[in-house]
Amino acid sequence: MTPFVIVNGELMEGDKPVITLDNRAFHYGDGIFETIRIVKGSPSFLDAHWARLMEGLKVLRIQQPRGLDRSSLERYLLQLVARCGMPNARARLTIFRDSPGYYRPQHHTGGFTIELNAIPNEVYTLNEHGLMVDIYPEMRKAVNMLAVHKTLGCQLYVMANLWCMERGLDDCLLQNDRGNIIESSGGNLFIVSNGVLYTPSLADGCLGGIMRMQIINLAIENGIKVYECSLNPQNLLAADELFFTNASRGLQWVGSYRTKRYTHRLAGSLVTMLVNKVLTRS
Repeated sequence: MTPFVIVNGELMEGDKPVITLDNRAFHYGDGIFETIRIVKGSPSFLDAHWARLMEGLKVLRIQQPRGLDRSSLERYLLQLVARCGMPNARARLTIFRDSPGYYRPQHHTGGFTIELNAIPNEVYTLNEHGLMVDIYPEMRKAVNMLAVHKTLGCQLYVMANLWCMERGLDDCLLQNDRGNIIESSGGNLFIVSNGVLYTPSLADGCLGGIMRMQIINLAIENGIKVYECSLNPQNLLAADELFFTNASRGLQWVGSYRTKRYTHRLAGSLVTMLVNKVLTRS
């Protein structure tokens, strides 16, 4: 089946060129993106994604693209799902500053693309085997106004994944420029100690993840205590569980950090809660 994408509201064949070489997303990483999970043909947590997107565009001073609002985004996603035959997929919405100019753009008009990649699992599932992780030591994330947003400048995460690949690790933990543990190379993190959830504060520079917010809300709704706070390597060693979250995979539990081993009892319960929530809304 021919892959399709949407570019500025137009459905196009995805196996042919769809943007020009002078696109600012390519030249400068000048833009922002959202990763949206499609479950049984329906976008999950779309209101939360849209709200975060609007906050990010405001920070980057990019105008909302013409023809793109909350309703049209859902319509475009459903159009792609039907045309590509992908009821279970990872959708990526990319918004870029569609302007000539070098570092100083001539205007702030927004352009956008939407693409799909199939996901084999129909709903969120917990990984069968725990991830092997360590702390990435070569670079740290700066704490600034861009830290919580999904900007196109993702070199830190690419470098962290290359480091993992060289060492046979599944993922790694990132630190901010103060030395606090803030996230993984692909999402947010939670630790569990004595039945209580702890996750890094947004003030420490972690990504303001949609799944992070959903897990916090699910925990509170089910009487599980949650604290947003600074975490350090000692907290990892004292934890009973460690898991990562993102919008496409849901929860992924960690089996080992160096010599430390973890269980996944609460992580498994949270995945069940999450699937029930998604299917109820679909």
